[in-house]
Amino acid sequence: MAAVNLNTVRATIEKRLNDEFRIGPSIPLVFNNIPFDASTVDTFIQCLVSFGNNSYLTQASSGAGNNQITGLILCNIFTKQGVGSGENFAICKRLRDLYNRITVSSVIFDAPIGPEIFASTPEGKFQTQIRITFSIYEEL
Repeated sequence: MAAVNLNTVRATIEKRLNDEFRIGPSIPLVFNNIPFDASTVDTFIQCLVSFGNNSYLTQASSGAGNNQITGLILCNIFTKQGVGSGENFAICKRLRDLYNRITVSSVIFDAPIGPEIFASTPEGKFQTQIRITFSIYEEL
């Protein structure tokens, strides 16, 4: 097997989010490197996907072996400030259910962390954050 294409992993994660938040109450999604004006909407999700530590799982004499690639999905959920946390936490539940300890296209998702409440940037929004670690195995 060839090296893992990190863009394929990112696309798997983002597609799952896009599919979920197009149905039901549609919520705008913001990904890395996409311009977005937060002042035009009350509710949106900012999703950042990053890759972290990689480790050798085996060392074979032929040079072949397995690597474990780990990463993090960081979701910042923004809702209108001053109306309570209910809408924000409902969105957080949808996010948790979307990735909670499942495997999609060889990407293994761990249990989500959060929601944690943060001081909001931009102002005028109520912000929580959910973090989900994931891993994928690369066979060389």
